[in-house]
Amino acid sequence: MPPDKTNAAAPLGKRISWAKIAVFAAASGVAYVFFIDWCDFIFDCGCRSLWAGAAEHCNIKNASPPHCPWCIERGRYGSAAFGAVVVAQAGPTFWPGPLTRSRILLVFLAFPAAGALAGLLTGLYTGYWTP
Repeated sequence: MPPDKTNAAAPLGKRISWAKIAVFAAASGVAYVFFIDWCDFIFDCGCRSLWAGAAEHCNIKNASPPHCPWCIERGRYGSAAFGAVVVAQAGPTFWPGPLTRSRILLVFLAFPAAGALAGLLTGLYTGYWTP
């Protein structure tokens, strides 16, 4: 039987193109830079852009609740939410097949989609929106 000439047996470095790595790096970089702005968008907690004070004015510093779900407990839920965003971006990026424009768009749209879902889940779990 002739040897299989598919790409499946190739080392990982040969199967993942530099274009996919670049798209993933760009998308996760955008998510990293604007994640704290997304935090304020979802929770209206007072967080600002990294260059405008970041969590300096977050409601986590207030004596009374509500306290931002992504900033409480040393940012544990925020870190998990960011991890979910990165995983959601990695899926369409590294899925086998060509990197099309629609896939690239999907990679970048994974940030607001996964970020909104993570925000909703952590907000409900922590009771952020309950009076």
